[in-house]
Amino acid sequence: MIGVSDFGSKDFASPVRRRTGLDAISAVKMPQMLTATVDAWAEAHQLSRSDAICKLVELGLKIAPAVPASARSVASDADRIEELAVHEIEGLLDPALPEDERERRIRRLTEGPPEFSHERIDLPKHRT
Repeated sequence: MIGVSDFGSKDFASPVRRRTGLDAISAVKMPQMLTATVDAWAEAHQLSRSDAICKLVELGLKIAPAVPASARSVASDADRIEELAVHEIEGLLDPALPEDERERRIRRLTEGPPEFSHERIDLPKHRT
């Protein structure tokens, strides 16, 4: 039986982990089947799991699109949404309306009432 005084002895000290390189360590949580597939790929290429994951990520990034769809410009998405909204609004407006009234109504619906323009986060702020 180990006594209380034995915990301070060198024999029971936990091993000290030393850094083997300067690269950051990242934990990756993967489903069991994916881990098995990565391990099989690593074995086929004579790599450790860590090196295999690194190589597979590098390969994936080479074939991935340069800019992911979610990183596209918010402004271009907003412009496209506005175009779609204008198209739908035009279809709903009375065709007998004068052109200037149609444009005013479309502008008011897409930009919102002028009294709320200071609340819009997508519009540039006017300096007063």
